[in-house]
Amino acid sequence: MLSRRALFLSLAAVPLLTRLRAQTPAPSKDDKTFSTDVNVVNVYATVRDKKNQTVRDLTQDDFTIDQDGRPQTIKYFSKESNLPLTLGLLVDTSGSMARLIETERSASYKFFDQILREDKDQAFLIHFDHEVELLQDLTNSRKQLQSALAQLAPSASPQLQRRDPQDSGGDPRRRGGYGRQGGGGTQLYDAIYLASNDLMSKQKNRKAVILLTDGDDRGSKTSLTEAISAAQKADTLCYAIRFAGEESSNGFSGLGGRGMGRRGGGRPMGQQRGDGKKVLEQIARETGGGYFEESKKQTLDDIYRQLQDELRNQYSLGYTPDKDTGPGYRALRVLAKKKDLVVQARDGYYASK
Repeated sequence: MLSRRALFLSLAAVPLLTRLRAQTPAPSKDDKTFSTDVNVVNVYATVRDKKNQTVRDLTQDDFTIDQDGRPQTIKYFSKESNLPLTLGLLVDTSGSMARLIETERSASYKFFDQILREDKDQAFLIHFDHEVELLQDLTNSRKQLQSALAQLAPSASPQLQRRDPQDSGGDPRRRGGYGRQGGGGTQLYDAIYLASNDLMSKQKNRKAVILLTDGDDRGSKTSLTEAISAAQKADTLCYAIRFAGEESSNGFSGLGGRGMGRRGGGRPMGQQRGDGKKVLEQIARETGGGYFEESKKQTLDDIYRQLQDELRNQYSLGYTPDKDTGPGYRALRVLAKKKDLVVQARDGYYASK
């Protein structure tokens, strides 16, 4: 296990773009885990109807999968409700979110208490502002997670000057590599990258991170594209919960705008304020997670209840690609044959063969 601060020191020894690797080998009949001996792609999917209700009674024949535009044959199918879950909570504690920390803390207490099965599941907690900090490493203890939530607070203001790069091992993305006046900065992309690359990439079964943020990034050394790629390579769903005060009025937005550009369409670093919604929709859409907006009509407690329902009612679909085109990114499209059903699944994966 990583120590509380070791997560951030590890970046110096890890290349920005990790080696391409197979995400999803084939499930065994006994435990539904995956073996690296078979080239099988696995996709977790959630399905909702036109009333935004979770659909739980579909079969293998109700789905279609395309890879790079070519239809694939679904060979493995199951309904996942009891498979172990690894969950990461990434909380924005920058100045724009400071007034909401107590709300986030209180709702997250209840969420962990309700969703975490101490005999099967595990979770970790990260907060980010002008730095990224692991408050609690992977644990199945609700008590430890609650203790970590009690520590949620903005980081101390950094030094006004840039620190000597040697203090951070030569890697400016390591904690303390740069200082920013008045505690400014929101390292959202760095937080996603670190959670995915340093923690989730080593885990099996279902994996998801929940982002509590307004979506603004200021100061990350990782780009939006790299953050999304890290989550995709770690086979991790990203669920984004956006807090935007009076701007939040749309409630749940599911997959976000399908009309947005695909991978690589995000700003490399520090998008302008006001782009937070589009960025979070893109992160959720391309990783197979969901996008929510906190508002008076839909509180964080309400959203957490929806998330719990979604994470406990997923379908697992597996197929062997019909064509070996070498390593690289593969675009996926998962659809339901029945009308008025919306499938929420990742847009692609990275292949190593």
